[in-house]
Amino acid sequence: MIKISIDEFPLTEEKGQKNYLDRYRCCPPPLFIIFTSILQVMMFVYYTLVVPSSEDLLSSPLIYRPDKRSELWRFVTYGTLHAGWIHLAFNILVQVLVGLPLEMVHGSLRIGILYLVGIIAGSLGTSVFDADVYLVGASGGVYALLAAHLANVLNNYSNMQFPSLRLLAVAFVATTDMGFAVYDYFNGMMFGLPVSYIAHLTGALAGLTLGLVILKNFNQKIQHHLLWWISLGTFTACIVFTIIFNILHPFPYLGIGQASNMFVQ
Repeated sequence: MIKISIDEFPLTEEKGQKNYLDRYRCCPPPLFIIFTSILQVMMFVYYTLVVPSSEDLLSSPLIYRPDKRSELWRFVTYGTLHAGWIHLAFNILVQVLVGLPLEMVHGSLRIGILYLVGIIAGSLGTSVFDADVYLVGASGGVYALLAAHLANVLNNYSNMQFPSLRLLAVAFVATTDMGFAVYDYFNGMMFGLPVSYIAHLTGALAGLTLGLVILKNFNQKIQHHLLWWISLGTFTACIVFTIIFNILHPFPYLGIGQASNMFVQ
């Protein structure tokens, strides 16, 4: 019975020796990353030119605020806002370079879910460990895409050319940015605001665990099914824990870390 359920599992693809490069498709076009990037630019222009005051950004109905956690949309919509053009440019550059290749293979639906879940994981994780901060920025989603590349390699290693180089490139981008985020967290130099490394880490964890669950697996090896269940259990446990934590600890609970008025991430 267990063997039948594994063989019929719907998230895996038919087994074959097709090269991973042959899986890239431009039809349907990878619209999610493009649409998301355009939306973020439009929101940045609006808050820069129409309402340029930083206080207007802080009072935006889209920003994540610990005292407004009952307004659930804020756990997602803060990802459309950015604290400055460098912050915006870096996030868009990385999500285009990293997200488009994934979207061309795995489709807009899977990548859209990964990205949005990374955004949500960033705010949920921050609500637990840095509970007294505001959040703007899409780095939770960007780090979910970076970690999803690791999940993609684990799922499809034998079909890829130079999989180790893929991991090295992603690791270089992630460690460079993460190193800056940790440094900036303690120094608060970027736009005069500290960076929330918690949102980066929780977004990456969501991208890795959920990526192993929903990204296409062209190998369909039996050990991957065990990894699938471990990843699903880890992801579910973390999400359920943070949701329950938020319900049981309403504002003004202060988490493990305390911070200044607003964090970019």
